[in-house]
Amino acid sequence: MEHILDIIMIPIQVIIVFYSLYYFILACFGLMKRRERITVAPKNTFAAVICAHNEEKVVWQLIDNLKQLNYPKDMYDIYVVADNCTDHTADICREHGAIVKVRTNKEQVGKGYALDWMFSQMLAQEKQYDAFVVFDADNLVHPEFLREMNNHLCKGEKVIQGYMDSKNPTDSWIAGTFSIAFWLINHMWHLAKYNIGLSTALGGTGMCIATEIVRKYGWGCDCLTEDMEFSMKVLLEGVRTCWAHDAIIYDEKVVGFMQSCRQRKRWAQGQCDCGERFIPKLFARGIKTGNIRMLDGIITLSQPFFMMASTIYAVLASINSYLPFYTNILNAIVPVQIWTIIGVGQYLIPVIVLLQIKVPPKSWAYLIIYPIFMYSWIPVNFLGFKDRHKMKWSHTLHTRALSYESAALLRKENKK
Repeated sequence: MEHILDIIMIPIQVIIVFYSLYYFILACFGLMKRRERITVAPKNTFAAVICAHNEEKVVWQLIDNLKQLNYPKDMYDIYVVADNCTDHTADICREHGAIVKVRTNKEQVGKGYALDWMFSQMLAQEKQYDAFVVFDADNLVHPEFLREMNNHLCKGEKVIQGYMDSKNPTDSWIAGTFSIAFWLINHMWHLAKYNIGLSTALGGTGMCIATEIVRKYGWGCDCLTEDMEFSMKVLLEGVRTCWAHDAIIYDEKVVGFMQSCRQRKRWAQGQCDCGERFIPKLFARGIKTGNIRMLDGIITLSQPFFMMASTIYAVLASINSYLPFYTNILNAIVPVQIWTIIGVGQYLIPVIVLLQIKVPPKSWAYLIIYPIFMYSWIPVNFLGFKDRHKMKWSHTLHTRALSYESAALLRKENKK
C-alpha cells in the first residue's frame, strides 16, 4: 500500500521542492532594483481610463489628482466609464472635467465587460492615443506616473504594470496586512520577474497598455480577473508584461475581514478559471517554441492550485509523521541545510523589503499577525476553486475619499 501511495506522493513532493526553490530564488532577485532615471522627454499620448460603478464618494478625488500630473496637459485626457451606475458618478465626473461614457448592461456585469466596451468606443473615435492607462476609481496616482510609463514605452515595452501602493495601510489590521501583501508582491514577485527578464501580470489598476496591442489583439477579457486573463492572452502571442517600479498608484485596501474574503474569493475564482483555460495552451506553445516566459506563466497561474495541493500535503505529512504511509523524500532531494536557509529566508526577506520601503511603524505590528491573513487564503482558494465557473461580479465598496496632498501628508505622519 505504501508503494502505491508513493506513486502519488513522490511527484507531489517534487513539485513542492520545485516551487519552494523557485519562490525563494525569485524573492532574492526582488531585493535589487536597478536605478532608472527618466531620460526621455514626453512623447506618448495617453488616455487615462477610470472604471467606475457607483463611485461618487471617491472618483472625483482621482480625477482632480490626474489633472495635476507632471505631464503636458495636451498629451493626455481623462475618461470615465460610468458602468451601470445608480448614483451621481457620471454627473460628478463631468463636473470635475472628465470625459464620461455611460454604459448600461445588466447582463454583462463587471470590469472586464466595461473595459471591453470602453476600448471599443475609444478605438472607433476620431481622437486616438498611443497608450491606455487604467485606474480604479478609489486610486490616487503619483505625479510622475505618466513620465515613468512614457519612459517604459520608449524602451519598447507595450504592456506595463505600475507599483501598487496602499492609500490606507493603517485603517485596520486587514488593510494593514493587505498592504503588506501588496508591498511584498511588488518586490518579491513583480520586480523580481522584471529584473530577470520574465513576464509578470497586470494587477487591474495602474496598468499601461499600448493602443496597438489592444487594436491588434482586442480586449475580450470578461472573467473575474480580467487583468490576469489579458496578461496570459498576450503572453501566448509573445508579448511580455513588464513592471514599472517607480510608476506608483495608491489603492484603497478593504478594512473588513469578510469584505476581504469576498474580494479574494473573486480573485481566486478568476485565477482558477484562467488557469484551467491557459495552462494547457501556455505549456503546449511554450514547449513548441522554447519560450521560457510562457512556461513561467504557468507558475503564475498555478499559485492557487499549489496552495491547495501544499495544504493537503501538509495535513498528510502531519499524519505520516505519526503513522507512516508514504516515503518522505524532501530531505533526500534538498539537504536540510537548504531547507533551513529557505525557512529563515521566508521571514527575513519580507523584513528586508519593508525596511527598504520604510513602512509606517504600525505596519510592523501588523507583520506579527500577517501569517493569520495568509492562512486565511487557504479556505478562500478552495471556495474560489469550487466556484471557478461562476461569473457573478461582486463590487467592492470604496469610501476613503482623500486628495493626493492629504494622502501624502497622512503617509508622512504614519512614518513618524
